[in-house]
Amino acid sequence: MNRDLPIPAVISAIRPLTVDTSLVTLNTEPHHPVASSFLPGQFLELSLPGAGEFPVSYCGFPSVDGSIELCIRHIGHVTGPLRTAVPGDAAAVRGPFGHGFPLLAYVGQDLLLIAGGLGIAPLRSLLLALLAQRELWGRLTLLYGARETGALLFTDELLELQNRGMVELQLTVDHLEHCFDGPPYCRVALLPVLLDQLDLEPDRTCAAICGPPVVYPLLVSRLRQLGLSDDRIHLSLERRMKCGVGRCGHCAVGTRLCCVDGPVFSLAELAGIEGALG
Repeated sequence: MNRDLPIPAVISAIRPLTVDTSLVTLNTEPHHPVASSFLPGQFLELSLPGAGEFPVSYCGFPSVDGSIELCIRHIGHVTGPLRTAVPGDAAAVRGPFGHGFPLLAYVGQDLLLIAGGLGIAPLRSLLLALLAQRELWGRLTLLYGARETGALLFTDELLELQNRGMVELQLTVDHLEHCFDGPPYCRVALLPVLLDQLDLEPDRTCAAICGPPVVYPLLVSRLRQLGLSDDRIHLSLERRMKCGVGRCGHCAVGTRLCCVDGPVFSLAELAGIEGALG
């Protein structure tokens, strides 16, 4: 199978998550690698007839039945039309592309997942993969921040996992909306503040980060202070993804291409590359 060529897909469900974000479920060929053989942190290219094509990280778990979950923010000329899409509408997909989070390197380790805003989408995929083989990992901690409580995604799902003891969850928002206190465990603070009271063992902890690039330097600095080495810190540069095959060059980070070499990199791999975290 040629992953560079699009294959037909059908929108099977659209679930609004916030005023501008939806969880979109697609169905395509059973057993095709685009749905069944991806790693959390990898991405696909989704195209809509008459609108165009765009890259998007996987949000769910691999499935042999051809179903794919994607978290879409409706802000562009391609993603906007998905706001009014209905089940049965046609689409096309190609992929998977890039390198995801290194699950094999995480075996036997404590995992610290740090998500900002829409960055929870690929980390939800990672969390589902970790929970599917829970015995392989140590402590699972998720720190998740957004600009306001109404922008937090998958909170019911995450709180259920917290209540079942499956994950240690900390939520934060930049500010609260008027007359709304927010979900349990939610603080009012910037995302890096959640690291201040964190108790971890740096020699057996790996961090996986996805969120706005502006927060990356602060998170990296604090993780280093906590004792994590650069090879234990993995960051998704998903916002740089473009064509998927490294031909357009728009995803270049130094001499590396996010579509091919990333979008997930260890901090050690980004050493010396000016602007890599910006």
